[in-house]
Order: sequence, then C-alpha cells, then structure tokens
Amino acid sequence: MLFNSWQFLVFFLAVTALYFGLPARSRWALLVTASFWFYMSFFPAHALVLAGSVVLSYFAARAIEESRGRRRKALFVAALAAQVAVLAFFKYYNFLNENLAHLLGLVGAADPLPALRILLPVGLSFYTFQALSYLVDVHRGHHAAERHFGVLALYVTYYPQLLAGPIGRPGALLPQLREAHEFDGRRVAGGLKLMLWGFFQKVVIADRLAPFVNQVFDHADRYEGLPLLVATFFFAFQVYADFAGYSDIAIGASQVMGIQLMTNFRRPYFARTVGEFWKRWHISLSTWLRDYLMLPISYSFMRWAERQRVLRGVEEYGGYFAGVLGAFLLGGLWHGARWTFVVWGALTAST
Repeated sequence: MLFNSWQFLVFFLAVTALYFGLPARSRWALLVTASFWFYMSFFPAHALVLAGSVVLSYFAARAIEESRGRRRKALFVAALAAQVAVLAFFKYYNFLNENLAHLLGLVGAADPLPALRILLPVGLSFYTFQALSYLVDVHRGHHAAERHFGVLALYVTYYPQLLAGPIGRPGALLPQLREAHEFDGRRVAGGLKLMLWGFFQKVVIADRLAPFVNQVFDHADRYEGLPLLVATFFFAFQVYADFAGYSDIAIGASQVMGIQLMTNFRRPYFARTVGEFWKRWHISLSTWLRDYLMLPISYSFMRWAERQRVLRGVEEYGGYFAGVLGAFLLGGLWHGARWTFVVWGALTAST
C-alpha cells in the first residue's frame, strides 16, 4: 500500500475518521492495528519482524532501566546487537557473504555459507533506527522506559513514518502519542495541504522524471554527452522529489491527527556548503547519525587519545574526523549493501 495509491487514500480517510470518532484512551489501539494492517499489505510475514522489534524494545528498555553497573551495560549491548543483527541479516547477509567468498577464494578456500534469497522487509532500516534511538536514550537516562506496551508499540510502528521516516525520537514522539488530540480544522487543513504538496512532488515530478533517468542510467553505455548530463540533472530532482514528497505526505498525515513529526527536508539545494546541505537534507537521518554515531565515536576516540597521551589537540581534531568518517561510512552502508555506498560515504566525509 504505497502512499501514492488509491488504497492508501481510502485507508487514510478511514483511519482518520475512526481516530477522531474514538475516545482518546482507545486511539493507540486503533493506530497500532492500522499500522500493522498497513505494513502487512506489503508482505504479511514481515509483520513478525516488526513485532519482534517492538517486543525487544519494550522489555529490553525496562530491563536496562532497572539494572545497574555491568549488568546494565551488558543488557544494553545485547539489545543493540539483537536489533542490529536483524537488520544485518536481511540487508547485508548476501553482501557480506559475497565478500567473504571473494576473500576465501584468494587463498583457495571455499565459502561454507550459502547465498540466500532474502526479501528485505520494507522500512526495516527506518524503524530499526527508531527503536535504537529509544534504547540508547533509555540507557543514557535521557528518557524513561515506556510502561505502556501499546504506546511503545505505536512509537515503533506508527504508520505515517513507518516506511521512509522521518525517523522519530522518543523525547519528541512518545509524549505526543499519549496526548488527547482534538479535531482542529485549521490544523487538519494544513496537514492536507502538506500531503497534497507531497503527492505533487512524488507523482508529478519524481514519477515523471524516473522513466528518462532509468532509461539512461540502466543503459549508460549507449549514451554520451548531453543525455548523460540531463539524466544526472534530472536524477537530482527525482530523488529529492521522491523522498521529500514521501516525507511531506507522512508529516501531513500525522499533522491531521495532531501528532507533529520533525521536518525532514528544508530546501537542501539552496545550501551554500556541503555542511549546510546535510543540515537541510534528510534531517532526521543526518541528526540521528550525528547524535548516535558521530558524537559517540568522537568521544570514544578522544578518551582513547587521552589515555595514550597523544599530543595536545590531536585528540580533539582526531576525534572529530573519526566521528565524521565513521558516521558517513555507516550512513553510506545504511543506504545500500554495496561498496559504492561505502565509497560515497568516505567521499562525503572528506568534503
């Protein structure tokens, strides 16, 4: 059930009408049910993966909060490893296995692991990152573990952002999921307008540019000169309109119900520097990488450098570059299981 489909329009109208027709205390159940229904419209069996992420997040966070010392850290590491392992299996198993086979082939050994035909669950990268941010914030003491299982389930599965974000944070989203949102005509109108703009970006711009871009990129050996330049130029707007359009539909649909999601794109092609661009493009992901990867990597490097008694100032600059490089390498790999994405991450970090 893609956003740009008649099925989604019917689904959205029905869920929204029921949402405002039900008592506030029952709305979480409606939205959790609707979110799983929405997710199962793609591949029903993958709902088990989504449900597993919810169960793990709920009980692991409770256990982490109630523990101290080494046990607390061990539970936290185990919970993170379990969430990441699911993502790694579905998204990176064959990529890692192919590289393992290549390395073993260099020394004349055979790869003992079989290649698998794995269907990647839609939205897995997004709701895994959302669950990870919850576990990290609970471990850091920035947010209390959620006691209401249904509210936590809604945090992980909330249908507007389930497929492609924006990636939520527990401190911003969980309190809103507990609030009673009354019908507000002006807010609803604003949300519907934002959805309409999102549909325009997706259907009118992105989907109209895609055929030409795909034709040229899929057969690049047949083209040269102007067609390649035009396709590259069009692709920049296609990928932006596709992603930003989906984000605006999600933000608008959520706004209709009174739940505010963070802005995900802020006119990125008007940025004057690369650094400013990343503050405007896919903001929920770039800030997630900053807060949960770049800064922890930087601080870890700085503590290590201080213990090694390196030259004063090296730990600060080295920590910064280590954090940026680590975040972009992993961010590149997050976009796709190919070395081209890793190289893209390294090149982006170097700029």
